[in-house]
Amino acid sequence: MLPTASPPTSEQRILAAVRALPYGQVAGYGAIARRAGLPGRARMVARILGHNNDPDLPWHRVLRSDGRIAFPAGSSGWEEQIRRLHAEGVQVNNGKVCMPLAEDTLDAAFWAPR
Repeated sequence: MLPTASPPTSEQRILAAVRALPYGQVAGYGAIARRAGLPGRARMVARILGHNNDPDLPWHRVLRSDGRIAFPAGSSGWEEQIRRLHAEGVQVNNGKVCMPLAEDTLDAAFWAPR
């Protein structure tokens, strides 16, 4: 009998969802949780990103649901996230990004133009 692979952990699913964010695009913590199959777990996403030290992880693309950077204004993390977002062509005004409409909600699916 062949050994079976264990299913990915919540952390692995969250990190995969963050890695899947395309260059120059952003998403909220809650959207990442939903994409990882963990709706309602936005705080888990924030906690996992806060403890991750993978230099290739595009953590800077994940923001609060209203588009604000979660780091305290003026902190080194805040400045670094703005620098990385600007490098990808994302416009940041006073620590805030214009967030895309949630595509994975019932309202978005129902009211989206055809």
